[in-house]
Amino acid sequence: MIFLKTQAEIEIIRQNAQILGKTHAEVAKWIEPGVKTAKLNQIAEEYIRDNHAIPSFKGYEISKDNVPFPGALCISVNEQVVHGFPNEYELREGDIISIDCGVYKDGFHSDSAYTYPVGEVSAEVMKLLEITKQSLYKGIEQVRFGARIGDISYAIQKYVESFGYSVVRELVGHGVGKSLHEKPEVPNHGKRGKGVMLKNGMVIAIEPMINMGKKEVVQERDGWTIRTADRKPSAHFEHTVAVNGNKADILTTFAYIEEVLEKRYGKANIY
Repeated sequence: MIFLKTQAEIEIIRQNAQILGKTHAEVAKWIEPGVKTAKLNQIAEEYIRDNHAIPSFKGYEISKDNVPFPGALCISVNEQVVHGFPNEYELREGDIISIDCGVYKDGFHSDSAYTYPVGEVSAEVMKLLEITKQSLYKGIEQVRFGARIGDISYAIQKYVESFGYSVVRELVGHGVGKSLHEKPEVPNHGKRGKGVMLKNGMVIAIEPMINMGKKEVVQERDGWTIRTADRKPSAHFEHTVAVNGNKADILTTFAYIEEVLEKRYGKANIY
């Protein structure tokens, strides 16, 4: 069942998304060589709880073995696509790190992801980040009353494949609301005019997961972490948006993240 949200419920999700965006920014301040991913997770959880909210992901059970997710953040490095565990891994110069986070407060979730460079990253990998992020907005441009999920999917797929990248098939975006994952599913590949029709009040997470190499992925033994089969890098960006007439209402924000990145890299180098 697809749950349509009232404007008041959408505003709760938007308010939670402000906490979420600021959580990402607090984490972004610490992303540099030598920092352990467990430290980033600690910073995120403390910030979320200090704002009287709950990390959406911690304790979440969706793995094939029903193993609860251990962290407030999904932290996926380099060839890891999504659902990586925070751990004792120390970030290295040239890594990329995808951070996916959710915030739950007042009965509703918000969800967003961003992929960050660690120090100096190769031009080839930075292009992957740039194109993946742009593909997110290509998908968002398709969000309007009466459009179809396939319009979003097609726009993302067409854009990234024009650069020679591949789209992960096994993982999709989703509805967001009282549950972290609701209907409908939002694939990043598909055909225009197909799939569920978008209606006002629908809230969905659009999240391209794009590989530099081939589309195939595998699951690690922890039952959660997904990585590319060819071990080439993968990038991931995500916004939670609401359908609002002829446009998308983007509820989550990258503004706080980009303030941090601008201070670090300069405005001209923000992808």
